[in-house]
Amino acid sequence: MKKVFGSASIILLFIFGASIFYKTELLQLYHTVRLFDHDVVVGNFSNMKRLAPTKTIAPSGTIDKLGQHPFPLPRHFTYNNQTIDMQHWIEGSSTTALIVLKENNITFEKYYQGTDEFDQRISWSMAKSFLSAIFGVAVEEGLIPDLSEPVTQYVPSLIGSGYDGVSIKNVLQMSSGIYFNEDYSDFGSDINRMGRLMAFGGSFDEFATTLTRVREQGTYMSYVSMDSHVVGMVLRAATGMNIEDYFDEKLWSKLNTEREAIYITDSTGEPMVLGGLNLISRDYLRLGKLYRDDGRLDNEQIIPARWIEDSITPDAPHLMPGKRNSADTHWGYGYQWWIPENANEEFLAIGIYGQYIYINRLANVVIVKNSADLEFMANGYESMDYALAAFRVIAHSLSDKP
Repeated sequence: MKKVFGSASIILLFIFGASIFYKTELLQLYHTVRLFDHDVVVGNFSNMKRLAPTKTIAPSGTIDKLGQHPFPLPRHFTYNNQTIDMQHWIEGSSTTALIVLKENNITFEKYYQGTDEFDQRISWSMAKSFLSAIFGVAVEEGLIPDLSEPVTQYVPSLIGSGYDGVSIKNVLQMSSGIYFNEDYSDFGSDINRMGRLMAFGGSFDEFATTLTRVREQGTYMSYVSMDSHVVGMVLRAATGMNIEDYFDEKLWSKLNTEREAIYITDSTGEPMVLGGLNLISRDYLRLGKLYRDDGRLDNEQIIPARWIEDSITPDAPHLMPGKRNSADTHWGYGYQWWIPENANEEFLAIGIYGQYIYINRLANVVIVKNSADLEFMANGYESMDYALAAFRVIAHSLSDKP
């Protein structure tokens, strides 16, 4: 009996000691495990700074003023030959913010589920499109002259990994051939392993070296979030700068945003470029506006127009929108941007759980939707098709509006 109590005391002392020395890590693990629980998910998505290590990038101090020209949303839209009530879709997809911009005027702006205009909302994979933007600047500057070069030309630490010999272009286009289980509902998936690594302390760079290739590169479009991190590794090596500094110098300081940008980081301080950006919804809108306007703001070319066109133009059969055997989706893909079927000057940044920047250059419309939609992945991500149908009807309703 004394031995039992003695062992129990040792265990309790160990737990007590661990709680002291690993308090931050244990709290981060707790928040990671509960991140998507129904009762806290909305609050978590607006308050990631309290849940994970972060870096903050200040706004420039100059704000791109957006006008106001209120106009109601259409009451219905059609999807799959069914009439869908717009308000029912907004509520059913757990929307937290919805903003519509026509020309330079906001025609609709509303916040839901107790959130407000200054909530710093998690981008999830919309961050990939911001990364693509600054990567294009580095290409234009001649720092990355040839996208056909292997990523290992810039990042030797990836030699011997699944990324060994994979071209920069194939990584940009989610065609690396790397195996990566991105099922958020699977505890053992790669994306959740990465989340636990972040909670306990670890390096995304090291994690990238553990992945293996299962397909020939450049033949199949498979969504691998770690590909975006590798894009970031190449960018750091090519520029000789930290991601946050290059992001600030080439984009954030010029975008004339209202609030700061907040990046979730790993334990080494490396920004989570694949999905860790946090902004207010109007600042997501400003990137959409910049891309709608061919990369120009206030007569300055911030993002090269040629890069934008290349980013939204699928250039291989496995990247084209439409049903095909060489992709996990019927959506098309460019340089970290999504292209829908039957696109008419449309493209999107999309993040898990219903984050969208929808850009329709023909209609001169940008729409931002933030959500905490835990059903986002149901039925093969059909929620993306619902959202696209709604966005198209909203844009069309504004076609004759100034």
